[in-house]
Amino acid sequence: MNNSQSSSRLLSLDALRGFDMFWLLGGGAIVRLLAKDATEGSALGRLGQQFTHVKWDGFQFYDFIFPLFLFLIGVAVPLSISKRLARGDSKGKVFRHALIRFWWMVFCGWLIHGNLLSWDPQKMRLSYSVLMMLGFGYLIAVALVLWTSLRTQIIVTAAILVGYWAAQMFVPVPGHVAGQFKEGCIFSDWVYDYSIALLGKPWSSHWGRGWPVTLWTHGATAMLGVFAAYVIQSPQATCDRLLRLVVLGAGCLLAGWLWSFHLPIVKVRWSSSYVLWCAGWSYLLVAVFHWVIDIKGWRKWAGLFVAIGSNSILAYLTTSLFMGAFRAIATTLFDGWKLWMNAYWHGVWMAVATYGLAWLFFIYLHRRKLYLRL
Repeated sequence: MNNSQSSSRLLSLDALRGFDMFWLLGGGAIVRLLAKDATEGSALGRLGQQFTHVKWDGFQFYDFIFPLFLFLIGVAVPLSISKRLARGDSKGKVFRHALIRFWWMVFCGWLIHGNLLSWDPQKMRLSYSVLMMLGFGYLIAVALVLWTSLRTQIIVTAAILVGYWAAQMFVPVPGHVAGQFKEGCIFSDWVYDYSIALLGKPWSSHWGRGWPVTLWTHGATAMLGVFAAYVIQSPQATCDRLLRLVVLGAGCLLAGWLWSFHLPIVKVRWSSSYVLWCAGWSYLLVAVFHWVIDIKGWRKWAGLFVAIGSNSILAYLTTSLFMGAFRAIATTLFDGWKLWMNAYWHGVWMAVATYGLAWLFFIYLHRRKLYLRL
């Protein structure tokens, strides 16, 4: 835990990261509870549906949380690298630091999704975690930013997206016809099934099917975030920077939508159309938060988001590892309120109380300038 934070940090980046993590750290759970008994097709019912994942193709808000976080990692990469190089660090030192952060993310991901704390090898899964994919995307972005030109970065990002599309849609998989983007019928699934999956437990994992092919499109998502940082860092007038972010967002949305007619928007295989669709919304959110917080200076409303976003990795770890402690405290303090509330509202209140304690914890850490740095 680090007790300092640079005053030169982009506050909108922390706020948007916190906005993103807020929905994992209670926001989504509270909405789902509110919508639990809603009539199907009602506004509340449709809102609750947005906080669930689609099974295969399609897109709902909950499918946006992971790629937005990775996109924002990409935004932070050139900002961080330029600061480290300016203070005299060599490119090699910067990359070694990135490698250390990557391995910490892999390890923490294994703790959460790999079930390491079960201490039972039969229950462990070591071939996939969200933090591992975030780490791979981060590492790809760092390497490209450090050692390639902007032109090369654009070419590589485009090549990743096109290469993924070509491999998935045109490489025939034994026993299946090429061109069908369905589970088990595509190149990435075949690669996993006949490599890592053959190792058995603890390496095989249902959630890992599709990787390592999909890790490259994670890198593309991070790189699209890098391009947003370049726009923000540019010496152009404020209106021009915002316009470029909006144009990039609209362009990615249009490209992703058009591409989806051939390559569906599929989160669990991180398809190229999904990358562009999510990047489009990410550019637009970056533009809004940058304008409201960094340019207009309207910051007070985002205090909770900034507190969560400045400790985003700890927030992610908390959602999976530490919520039991907050839940126990909330139960001790408020479980008795069920005597005066029906089951529906008591369930909502307990969720608000549980996650509210977590929010207060992150506000406390932020005020004390205590931050987890991997």
